[in-house]
Amino acid sequence: MRKFLTALIVIPLGLILVAFAVANRHFVAVSFDPFIANDPSLSVTLPLFLLLILVAALGVFAGGCAVWFGQRHWRRAARRHEADSRAARVELADLRAQAAAAKPGSQRLPVPSGVGLYGPIGRDKQRATL
Repeated sequence: MRKFLTALIVIPLGLILVAFAVANRHFVAVSFDPFIANDPSLSVTLPLFLLLILVAALGVFAGGCAVWFGQRHWRRAARRHEADSRAARVELADLRAQAAAAKPGSQRLPVPSGVGLYGPIGRDKQRATL
């Protein structure tokens, strides 16, 4: 389903981009000199479609950087919580190892043979058969 939706969006977008590039092949001069408009020292001549595609790509890159810097708080919190959980897991493992070492083994006294808990084997307090 995801591939279908991606194709549903990407294919028409690609066709629109190709049609735009074919329709806008004429060259434009882009000037980076704000003081001399007639003969700028910093200028580039590019096809219009290439200029617009570059500006769009630059906008996507700038937006991605802004979002990345805006989420630094959440990434920092995630790293801190990951370190805390790792330390808690190590501490839990140590405590479990200490509890297992401190736990005494089976120290029950053996039951005398032939005599049950309440008297002869197979009978309770009231001498009923078990």
